[in-house]
Amino acid sequence: MLRKPKILVVGSLNMDVTASAKRLPGAGETVIGGKFQTAPGGKGLNQAVQCARLGARVTMAGKVGHDEFGKQLLNVAEEAGVDVSHILTDENESTGAAVIMLEEKENGTQNRITVCPGANFTIRAEELSWLREGIRDYDIVILQFEIPMPVVEQVAAWAHDAGVPVMVNPAPAAEISDRLLSCTAYLSPNEHEAALLSGHVIRTEGGVCEEDVKEAAEYFHQRGVRNLIITMGENGAVSSGKGGLCHTPCVRMPEAADSTAAGDSFVGAFCTGLTAGLSQEQALAFASHTAAITVSRMGAITSLPVLDEVQNLLRERDFRGFDPDSLNALK
Repeated sequence: MLRKPKILVVGSLNMDVTASAKRLPGAGETVIGGKFQTAPGGKGLNQAVQCARLGARVTMAGKVGHDEFGKQLLNVAEEAGVDVSHILTDENESTGAAVIMLEEKENGTQNRITVCPGANFTIRAEELSWLREGIRDYDIVILQFEIPMPVVEQVAAWAHDAGVPVMVNPAPAAEISDRLLSCTAYLSPNEHEAALLSGHVIRTEGGVCEEDVKEAAEYFHQRGVRNLIITMGENGAVSSGKGGLCHTPCVRMPEAADSTAAGDSFVGAFCTGLTAGLSQEQALAFASHTAAITVSRMGAITSLPVLDEVQNLLRERDFRGFDPDSLNALK
């Protein structure tokens, strides 16, 4: 019998600011551009919204600035059903932003991105001291690397000590301490992050090289990670744990429009499915179907599906791993 889980996401909130032009300016130069747009994002917010749209009861902890972008990001989270009462406001620092310059060329676009962490990088572990006891109320804690590493490590330690499983999405890739890995129940890098962190390249030409995956997985298991899930885009995902290796195929859609936030969608859906009561294999399949919908749409948060859409895709693909109607318990 499935149930509505309680999930805590501690992470980043960013506003993506995008400007396009036929030619990007040189030093000291001004050019007339094309389209300008803003879009809510940040790995933490993406994952929190995806969990909430799938029916989980989600609390997010993070920090924004005392500015219009911060208000907009809080509104996005609240509209998705995320509890934002633990998202702090920094009076002196701006909300995190990714400034994206798109150069439109005949053969496509090239981007130049400057990420300004802003308030995301001012959050301190002592500001989250309520989690020393409060973390016991959650079924899983999700963390990423767009906030200070000492905060990630401390939250993971509190969760581990309380017996609450921790999902770490190591993005962007950064050196991981043994302390953090020993507290990690689930580590979910993509194949590039897994290679950077483990030193083992995973070849995917002609299919995923199982030996490469085994070498990378062994590196993480030796450092304390119990379950490794490597996402590989069109090559699906490979998990490694007590049961050995398990490959979850990619769910292909008629059109792949934009891979932005696909990894966040996958992580959010996996954690929701797992803590709702699905087996790990079932949760991986649920995540694969969820991320497939995300990839078929443009944007980040705007592309994240709701539960009904995932159920409909499971039915359309005649999925037999579990009854899609059983997910109604999440509504």
